[in-house]
Amino acid sequence: MGCSFSGLNALYDAVNGGGDVWINDNRFRIVRQLGEGGFAYVYLVKEVISDASSASSVGLAKKVKDPSHLSDDGTYAMKKVLIQNNEQLELVREEIRVSSLFSHPNLLPLLDHAIIAIKPTQEGSWNHEAYLLFPVHLDGTLLDNSNAMKAKKEFFSTSDVLQIFRQLCAGLKHMHGLVPPYAHNDVKPGNVLLTRRKGQAPLAILMDFGSARPARKQIRSRSEALQLQEWASEHCSAPFRAPELWDCPSDADIDERTDIWSLGCTLYAIMYGVSPFEYALGESGGSLQLAIINAQIKWPAGPKPPHPEALHQFVTWMLQPQAAVRPQIDDIIIHVDKLISKFSQ
Repeated sequence: MGCSFSGLNALYDAVNGGGDVWINDNRFRIVRQLGEGGFAYVYLVKEVISDASSASSVGLAKKVKDPSHLSDDGTYAMKKVLIQNNEQLELVREEIRVSSLFSHPNLLPLLDHAIIAIKPTQEGSWNHEAYLLFPVHLDGTLLDNSNAMKAKKEFFSTSDVLQIFRQLCAGLKHMHGLVPPYAHNDVKPGNVLLTRRKGQAPLAILMDFGSARPARKQIRSRSEALQLQEWASEHCSAPFRAPELWDCPSDADIDERTDIWSLGCTLYAIMYGVSPFEYALGESGGSLQLAIINAQIKWPAGPKPPHPEALHQFVTWMLQPQAAVRPQIDDIIIHVDKLISKFSQ
């Protein structure tokens, strides 16, 4: 999937929403801003089709291969990225390229994109803008939902915990099964979209492939190890980052099991609302890095834990500091399916 640079491909005529955006040949109206972070803004947009009677054969419907990705009411999520230099431009191009490799119901699909060159103004120093279009999930992220539930002292049921987790495993299996295998590198509750459904567990979709890269790396020198650590510090969220990305040996084979560590942290977070190591950030003299490298998991205190010991053991199995003995995604799926049949009665 290539990037297009024509100034006509993506134009928007409003600073804070309410205007129209063109992404290639399709027009979208900005409804409202959904979020922002760094140099990126996410908007709720609605496709504008001039002839409603032929909506099924024009506009985005003509371009998107899988009709299940099309919105019933024409609304989508649009990410706008302000690009200041060539390094950022390459990162966005890479995110677009990598996103196009994946096709799975538990991975967020990129529906369309455009990158345009713009003239820098006094207000902004950026020289390109990227527009990425995705399906919208208005129930928010797993992080949003966990925070709201924590405030009410609520937890997901054990059955829902396992069903959400199973879907994340399915998405990662797709990524890890590519040739070469890809690691997501930033699996965490903030990168999981949830859609609540009546009478069944929420739909869970893994998003944000800005850090996804081929998973297998041979580290053969101290400088290569330090380079990997520096890259990980910028691309992998600290409370979910695998030990080998904090303190990489000078002779190491890194593989997709970095994601398995993050997946174990995320399972803990689905259960209890935080990473198993975030407690270290609040302790006097505590060190997040040391807690992670030594796999010092802290379980919630109390006589009646909300989830069975079998789930605690499952998390511990994934959080083995030595990557070589950490399970692979296929092992995880076999085990979670057994737990689902045991606890979903």
